[in-house]
Amino acid sequence: MNAHAATARAERTQPLHIGDHLREWRQRRHLSQLDLASDAEISARHLSFVETGRAAPSREMVLKLAERLEVPLRERNVLLVAAGFAPAFPQRSLDDPALKSARQAIDLVLKAHEPNPALAYDRHWNLVTANRMVAPLLEGVPPHLLGQPLNIMRLAFHPEGLAPRTVNLAEWSAHLLERLHRQCEATADPELLKLYQELKAYRMPARSGPISADNVAIPFKLRHNGDVLSFISTTMVFGTPVDITLQELALETFFPADDLTAERMRKMAAKLP
Repeated sequence: MNAHAATARAERTQPLHIGDHLREWRQRRHLSQLDLASDAEISARHLSFVETGRAAPSREMVLKLAERLEVPLRERNVLLVAAGFAPAFPQRSLDDPALKSARQAIDLVLKAHEPNPALAYDRHWNLVTANRMVAPLLEGVPPHLLGQPLNIMRLAFHPEGLAPRTVNLAEWSAHLLERLHRQCEATADPELLKLYQELKAYRMPARSGPISADNVAIPFKLRHNGDVLSFISTTMVFGTPVDITLQELALETFFPADDLTAERMRKMAAKLP
């Protein structure tokens, strides 16, 4: 499914019957009824009956099919409700006592990553928290882009944000758009689809040529106080979440891609309180 088709599908009235939901997720994953039925260890005939409303699935079957289709936890609750069952997956605030250990793990990763920048964001790329090294890199960005919710993607693409400071804007913006496109394909989240269309509307320079064979990853190159800081990044997610908030949370850690950047980040950290 391309982004245009996904947008059109998300904007229309959402289907209410469990069979409609399952069919859309199956088609989104490019699976035939036979493929899904075989993977879920049920008959293709029974799956066909469920999709057409001739048979009602059990709670266990809904969850099993959702797992095989890699449906996000938020949408698994939608499937359960559509089938007449109570939601199974809670969504708590990170301040909830039940998520104390997860919040401590996040804080530990962010703190331990200093003197390099690291941050956590939600499913819509809104900043949740960051370590001390992120704020200095955002100096000079107008307040209206730093207000809550602070959207990391919008900050990267906006002409008043980081775009004018990004040395390799063509490569970096194309990389970010591709990541966002994959999320749209996987989730069909209406807010992500809107964000994708918004970012595509910004005028970005075209790539001058293929990525150099010397590169091991696409770096993020940022002008800062007369220097060009170069970072490579890694993305971390919780491995076995059963809470919606945790599944939708990602941690991005940036590592110096050269000695100059490593030195500048150490000096920057030394000046912070």
